[in-house]
Amino acid sequence: MDDKTRIELEAAAFRRLRQHLMEDRPDVQNIDLMNLAGFCRNCLSRWYEEAANERGIEMGKAEAREIFYGMPYDDWRAQQDVATPEQKAAFEKAFAENVTNKG
Repeated sequence: MDDKTRIELEAAAFRRLRQHLMEDRPDVQNIDLMNLAGFCRNCLSRWYEEAANERGIEMGKAEAREIFYGMPYDDWRAQQDVATPEQKAAFEKAFAENVTNKG
């Protein structure tokens, strides 16, 4: 497989993942994704931002989140359920293991 095709397939898979998280399963909370998988929608938007910045495209956190979420992040958050104390405790552990220690 040539590089162009590989990149196109990877981009298609990313778009499908985004669709799945934003349209097919918006009921799955970011905190649950982080607790179970070690990443969430915010991680995906951060990786998008980092990829843009690496290519010389200036992009901040808010802009990347709005691109990924399809709306301002605060609007998305307003639609989500409040996390339980158990979810928050598990999140602190998952965040430390998957984000803080990764640099």
